[in-house]
Amino acid sequence: MRTTLDFSPLSRSSVGFDHVFDLLDAASRLAPTDNWPPYDILRVGDNQYRIVMSVAGFAPEEITVTHEPHLLVVRGEKPGEDKAEYLYRGIAGRNFDRRFQLADHVTVTGANLANGLLAVDLVRELPEQMKPHRIEIHQADTLPPIEDRERAEGGKHAA
Repeated sequence: MRTTLDFSPLSRSSVGFDHVFDLLDAASRLAPTDNWPPYDILRVGDNQYRIVMSVAGFAPEEITVTHEPHLLVVRGEKPGEDKAEYLYRGIAGRNFDRRFQLADHVTVTGANLANGLLAVDLVRELPEQMKPHRIEIHQADTLPPIEDRERAEGGKHAA
């Protein structure tokens, strides 16, 4: 059963969230094809996150973690073929490629492998100009004409 979400009420009352709506729409259309290796996503602080993946049987040199713009890619590749004859194989040792979409200003700060668990630490660092700041209000007898305000702001429109 597939549910279609209508984001038009949100679109009418928000500005600049087109990218978010596109991501949500794309995510609702794509069904996960592979859910291996299993992983958890944790919030470890106000702006700190950790992705923990179960990668039993992989050595650090067989795993690559790549941070691209808005994307974290974790790959595991086993060199050569395993020629052992298994009577039962419950520990998957296949190659994997797991991708995570990252929000703006999220960066990878480190990765550690211990006891078969890969932990990738992330932090969201907002630039100073994106943090909330107070706007000073000046007392005036009259509002300046529109042309003067545009000239004073360098031709830009105020939001």
